Amino acid sequence: MNHTLSVFVEDKPGVLARVSSLLARRGFNIHSLAVGPSHEDGMSKMTIVVEAPELEQVKKQLHKLVNVVKITELEPDQSIEREVMLVRVSAASGRRSDVLEIASIFKAVAVDVGHNSICFQVAGEPAKINDFLELVRPYGVIDLVKSGRVALARDTKGKQPRLRAVN
Repeated sequence: MNHTLSVFVEDKPGVLARVSSLLARRGFNIHSLAVGPSHEDGMSKMTIVVEAPELEQVKKQLHKLVNVVKITELEPDQSIEREVMLVRVSAASGRRSDVLEIASIFKAVAVDVGHNSICFQVAGEPAKINDFLELVRPYGVIDLVKSGRVALARDTKGKQPRLRAVN
């Protein structure tokens, strides 16, 4: 089972290496790992998607690392998850309009157009990214890169209705 962890860490050299090696030593497969600055100076936030049957022991071990400040497991229905993908699709002149039509449905942006291919940028929920990829795969995927997943917990304390942006 995949679990998404949000790990608040001090922005110090070697933190990423210590966190990833701890997970590797415990035999957990990291599906995605994204790190970037947080809202506080000198702090970073890691979003880690890891395959594990039970995470309690992993969370306890991560808390022992000096630079780890806070760990939160994000439940899919209580969090916002996004990915970005760049994918180059074969698009000969006779099939180009079909590929562009699929792209428009998913709000994919053509960021590079060549003689025989189009490179799209797609951003959104992981399921949206995967659905787009499966629909363009029959045309021929030439190259592909995905970002790590980033996620934040939803605001559940307010009494305002939850609105979802469509992208």
